[in-house]
Amino acid sequence: MKSDMKMKLMLFLLMASTSIITNAYAQDKNEEIDAFLSSKVGKKKAPGIAVMVADKNSVIYSGAFGKLDLSKDREITVDTLVRIASMTKPITSVAAMQLVERGVLKLDVPIEIYLPALSNLQILAGFDQAGNPILRPSPDAVTLRQLLTHTSGFVYTFSNENALRYDQLGNNPIVLEKGNNFLNAPLAHEPGQQWEYGIGVDWVGLLIEKMSNQTLEQYFKEHIFEPLKMNNTQFHLNEVQQQHLATLYVKSEDGILTDRGPWQNDVFLSGGSGLVSTTRDFMRFLQTILNRGEFEGVQILKPETVDLMTRNNIGEIDVRAVLHSYQPNRSLDIKFFEKAKAKFGLGFLINTDPIPEARNAGSLTWGGLYNTFFWIDPKSGICGVFMTQVLPFFDPETIDTFNQFEKLIYQSISEEEK
Repeated sequence: MKSDMKMKLMLFLLMASTSIITNAYAQDKNEEIDAFLSSKVGKKKAPGIAVMVADKNSVIYSGAFGKLDLSKDREITVDTLVRIASMTKPITSVAAMQLVERGVLKLDVPIEIYLPALSNLQILAGFDQAGNPILRPSPDAVTLRQLLTHTSGFVYTFSNENALRYDQLGNNPIVLEKGNNFLNAPLAHEPGQQWEYGIGVDWVGLLIEKMSNQTLEQYFKEHIFEPLKMNNTQFHLNEVQQQHLATLYVKSEDGILTDRGPWQNDVFLSGGSGLVSTTRDFMRFLQTILNRGEFEGVQILKPETVDLMTRNNIGEIDVRAVLHSYQPNRSLDIKFFEKAKAKFGLGFLINTDPIPEARNAGSLTWGGLYNTFFWIDPKSGICGVFMTQVLPFFDPETIDTFNQFEKLIYQSISEEEK
């Protein structure tokens, strides 16, 4: 009996000491990550950085460093409002797939069935000797799947020279609504033939509004934000909310940060880039995807729908390894991965190879114009979000900080598991 009690006591002490060592190690790693991120904020760096990493159920690392506004003594936090720009796209994609689940939309039928404005699409084939655009009819209709995977032929001007030239000529003859006449651009290539980043998800936003008979703001709030308790994610900000919005800075080539100017509410609710959120709010969205559509007992998508969204939806087409920028004030050249190849799901970029010292193959990611980024790693069961507010996109120092932060997280997890 005494022998059994002695053994139990020894086991208890061993487990307790292991827990103390583990907690001490975790604290040391957190302090290392804190110190690293703290060194990356300030003048000629990033104004402020807010980050969060979580598993399926809880936050495992959270931190905020630097200022909400460099001209004021206000610290950035994980509850600071930030412009998430193209990180709006995965949310719009979820909304569209909710309508697919309900039978309101189909992925592979001509989108013109739902949106007649997308009938009789034209392809920009180039320019004649006089500089006039050469347009030809598209042989195929665009589908919802193509809009969500950036294979529709709709592109952004910053990364397509012909599209930029066309836009600069003022060739957008039909203004659908104030603020969104940019949607009237022609296709850059035939639908379904190649991957090129573009405005397709903005069209998906208009599609959601038409088929739900709600504004995009109303639909998101009812079907995504309120169920997930994303209480600080929205398109428009009132005067009080604007006081909690991180200032957006433009970084010059020599590193000087200049205030871009005050927030302005857009008339157009952009499904491709219009949302403001917080680090804490956006993490709730990421955890929902990590949990295959469910979080804290609330199911917003079926597991099989999330499985579809998070696997390759572009077949043999490859995501372009590098997006060359023709508007460096807006974005520098974008190189998605150093070595890994990439595919695209319904709203997410997918690396098909593991990233050394970081996320596993099959992970999901995307970013926003103001250097906000996230990743979801189903194999490791973690997700992370990184927020700052700096232009141009893909600022080298910011990218390096994000990549090193991710590696420190995986290093911490790997060493804890040993």
